[in-house]
Amino acid sequence: MGLRDLVYRLYEHRLETKLSKDSVPRHVGVIIDGNRRWARAMGMRDVASGHRKGADKIAELVTWCRETGVEVVTIWMLSNDNLNRPSEELEPLLRIIEDVTRELVELGWRISPVGALDLLPDRTANVLKNAKEVTSHRPGLIVNVAVGYGGRREIADAVRSLLQEHASKGASIEDLVEVLDVEHIAEHLYTRGQPDPDLLIRTSGEQRLSGFMLWQSAHSEFYFHEAYWPDFRRVDFLRALRDYAARHRRYGS
Repeated sequence: MGLRDLVYRLYEHRLETKLSKDSVPRHVGVIIDGNRRWARAMGMRDVASGHRKGADKIAELVTWCRETGVEVVTIWMLSNDNLNRPSEELEPLLRIIEDVTRELVELGWRISPVGALDLLPDRTANVLKNAKEVTSHRPGLIVNVAVGYGGRREIADAVRSLLQEHASKGASIEDLVEVLDVEHIAEHLYTRGQPDPDLLIRTSGEQRLSGFMLWQSAHSEFYFHEAYWPDFRRVDFLRALRDYAARHRRYGS
């Protein structure tokens, strides 16, 4: 271990020891952005190399969350808009996502797909569905794998599901209007039954959510980091938790 690595290890330990369990977010959402730009910055012509490097970081992130006491982590791997990318880029990316999902299953995590699976190729959708099925009994940290995800699409799907549910009970639109509130919609989101994200992290220096968890992020804290996702380190994650712990959440009051 070099001197620089030793210094970072000591700094990590210092950050972690100062984190109170009461101040750790229950749910962390992460936009893993910058894989393609990382590949280009490294002189790689094939952007899939960046996606593979970023994929290697995902299992580390999940471990960091468990070690610090996070209960739910949502990892945005692919948006529904990304499905419009050229097939020569999209196909390798989907294979990488499938491999990451299988790896997370093998490592013992509880996987919950988050997104419009009907928009995905059958092969990818089946990998995600199988991951949920075989890990649903596992205790501990929940790993939401957001693939084919879009915040507007999620809200539209929630409303559609809500209407279908009430229609199956013989209720009319007028009946629904009389009782409809935010909790009814929340019960039909992809993340139903889970706490809303306390902290949303985005890498690569971009300072926008791009539609990530639009409904759930109403009271979330945001943390934007300059590093491309493949370069995001444990010390950076701990800094995000430290920053979150220092904030005073008012929830609109």
